Amino acid sequence: MIQRAFVFLFLLLAAALISPVVIQAEGLPDAERMDALANRHARDTWESLYSLLSIPNNALIADHVDRNVREMERIFSEQGFSVKHLETPVAPLLLAERPAASTDKNGAEKTVLVYLQIDGQPVDPSKWDQEDPWKPVLKEKDGEGWRTIPWNRLNEDNVDPEWRIFARASADAKGPVVMFLAALDACEREGFRIPYNLKVIMDFEEELGSPRLPAAVEKYREDLAADALIIFDGPRHATNRPSLYFGARGIATVTLQVFGPRVPQHSGHYGNYSPNPAMRLAQLLASMKDDEGRVTIPGFYDGVVLDEAAKKILAQVPDDEDEIRQRLGIAEPEGLAPNYQESIQYPSLNVRGLQSAWVGAEVRTVIPASAIAEIDVRLVKAVDPERLISLIRKHIEDQGYHLLENREPTDEERRRHPRLVSFFSEISYQAFQTDEQGETAQWLRRALTRGFNEEPVNIRLMGGSIPISPFVNTLGVPAVGVPGVQLDNNQHSPNENLRVGNYIDGIRTYLAVLTEPF
Repeated sequence: MIQRAFVFLFLLLAAALISPVVIQAEGLPDAERMDALANRHARDTWESLYSLLSIPNNALIADHVDRNVREMERIFSEQGFSVKHLETPVAPLLLAERPAASTDKNGAEKTVLVYLQIDGQPVDPSKWDQEDPWKPVLKEKDGEGWRTIPWNRLNEDNVDPEWRIFARASADAKGPVVMFLAALDACEREGFRIPYNLKVIMDFEEELGSPRLPAAVEKYREDLAADALIIFDGPRHATNRPSLYFGARGIATVTLQVFGPRVPQHSGHYGNYSPNPAMRLAQLLASMKDDEGRVTIPGFYDGVVLDEAAKKILAQVPDDEDEIRQRLGIAEPEGLAPNYQESIQYPSLNVRGLQSAWVGAEVRTVIPASAIAEIDVRLVKAVDPERLISLIRKHIEDQGYHLLENREPTDEERRRHPRLVSFFSEISYQAFQTDEQGETAQWLRRALTRGFNEEPVNIRLMGGSIPISPFVNTLGVPAVGVPGVQLDNNQHSPNENLRVGNYIDGIRTYLAVLTEPF
């Protein structure tokens, strides 16, 4: 009897040594185990995070792009992926592929495409509370501010989840990239089989609006073919609970330049005589929205209908309207919709920047020569972006302006037209919307529920924009966002940061997704 037991144990041990994937037969890792694994693998990847964040990633600088392309190519090759450049006229996209680990000669039936953003916003180092925005700094809360602490404290046994890592792209979106890589490492080391074919597309121009992406998706549609697309980007819900988002607004931009005198004029000599382009631009912008913040341009909201089913989904999001207003520092929101979730279901018209003459220490008593407004229009699935741009153009013409196509007026035009404006528009990409009850949505809900022992927050539409519609429209693939970072991360702003607890939770999130059968 003892001899038979010894032989049985020996065979079990041999099987385990030959194939660690046997672990999977006993079931998927539960929330408790994934929590432990996430903490362990976070500790193993702090230096990898530091290294990647230390590579500048402004998409406007060719050397930055090239360095990041080479680094991502190296990292994914070492992870066992085949890596391919999808060439575009400026910066390539990078496609990494790895088939499912399977003893079945036909392999896995499903293919999942993961979208990762690698570039970041430009920086003004003078506005950051550290020497270099591309050299990560670990900080802890100190009263109303933050105090720098040694990076190696992340190697302690009891890491404080409230510590923050400050660096450009820490949250948007290199932090999520390293979370994903750490989850891949965890699967490899723990012997968890990823039960589907995996493709990863890396975008190095997202912050520029991914201008080359739509054509690239069309050109390389066979390379990118998949059954589902998941986006490891964006912030969680304000509660910082595990979240999924099933759509995002698209974006178009408009630049207006209103012209006054040929050169700035002395306001004493010509005040009350020469029209002031800054004042006229302010009046033009004010004509586009009412006092409640609703766009007054006829037809701007046409096509957007929120039925009872949509409103029911929106009502399930656990928003605290008082907390949102307090966080923003506003007394009340604009009056388009009764709450935050409903407000972002509509297209928006936002003045994102104004410029005219000089201010501050350089202020001068002049009538400016021109005034510029930069506008972004956030798009939703139900609206045609070309139609919205044409509505804005018509509204400006109805205010008595002669439109110039992205140029300055000639002398003849200055003599003939009392109101002149240069108009330039660009549509970056459309919104996308995925069925909240579809197969992909249910798969990801199962994964996150297993990973955290609670249902994720289901967000119908994220307010921000990501270039996913080219994939959805060209490939016919459902897309769902799986965010990991905290909401108050200062993305696009000075002192962008990533909460340490969210980095660990992000590994846990992506580990759950990578191990969930599709």
